[in-house]
Amino acid sequence: MQIFEVIELNEFPYMEIREVVQGQNLGDILNETSIERVYLLVDHDTKRIWTYNGPHSSFKVQLYGGILAGMLRKQLRLFYRVYPLNMYSKEDREFQELLEKPIGGGRVTPIEKQDFPEPTPDKYVADVSISSPKINAALEYINQFPQPETLIRRFMIIGGTIFTDEEITESFLQEEKTTINQVKLGRLNNGFTFFKDHNYSTRIIIKERNIQGIELYVNKEDTSPSLKIEIPIIYEDKFAKPGSINKLIKAFQIPKKLAEETETSAQNDSAN
Repeated sequence: MQIFEVIELNEFPYMEIREVVQGQNLGDILNETSIERVYLLVDHDTKRIWTYNGPHSSFKVQLYGGILAGMLRKQLRLFYRVYPLNMYSKEDREFQELLEKPIGGGRVTPIEKQDFPEPTPDKYVADVSISSPKINAALEYINQFPQPETLIRRFMIIGGTIFTDEEITESFLQEEKTTINQVKLGRLNNGFTFFKDHNYSTRIIIKERNIQGIELYVNKEDTSPSLKIEIPIIYEDKFAKPGSINKLIKAFQIPKKLAEETETSAQNDSAN
C-alpha cells in the first residue's frame, strides 16, 4: 500500500502529492491527526486507488485530489480504478481491513510540478458536470455514504428537487423501529438562497464526474429551528389547474361601483 498526501501550492500547478513513508500501517495515518488532510491510497493488491478526504479538509484540496487520482491512474496505465474511501464509515469492514494494510513501496512515483504541462485555460478545472440525475438512483447512492457523527442533515438537493429527512416510527408486535425517510418538499424555482439561515456544512456527492446531490448539515446540538423557508418552491400538490388568462384579468378588474352601492342606488331611484 502506497500513501500520498495531496499538497496545495501557491503557484501553478497549485497541487502535487508527496509520498507518506512514516507509520507501519494505514491506521497510523488515517486518524484524528488527518481530519484536515486529503490522501490518495494506492492498493496494489486490489489494483485500486482510494481517495480519502478528511472531514475538515478544504473543498479545493479535495478537488485537487480527484485530479491527481486521475493522473495516478494514467501513470498506472489505467489498470487501476479510483474509489472513494469516504463511502464507508470507520466501523465498516472494508474500512477496517484497509487500516490494517501495511505501508510499503511500489511503482507509483509522486506527482510534482514538473510533471504538469504548460497551463492552458481551464485545463485543470475539475471535470465535474451538473445535470439532473434520476432521483431514486441518486437517493440510493447518496444514502450509501455514512452520516457525519456530529452533524444532522437538514436539506438535500437533487437536480431541481429539495428534500428533508423525516423520522417515522414503525410499530411491530414486540418493538418499535424508527427509520429516516426522505420527504420531498417540492421543486426549486429559478434562484434560491439559504442566507441568514444556519451555518450549514455542505457535502457534495459525485459519481462518475456527475453531481448526484448536495447535502446541507447542521450541528446535532443546534436546537434552534430553521427559518421559515423562503426559497421559491413549487409545491406539487398545489399546482393550479389550467385556466383562461382572460378570467384572471377580469378577476382583478374592480368595477367602478360595487354591488352594494349599485343596489342602494337603484332603491333610491325607485323611491323617488
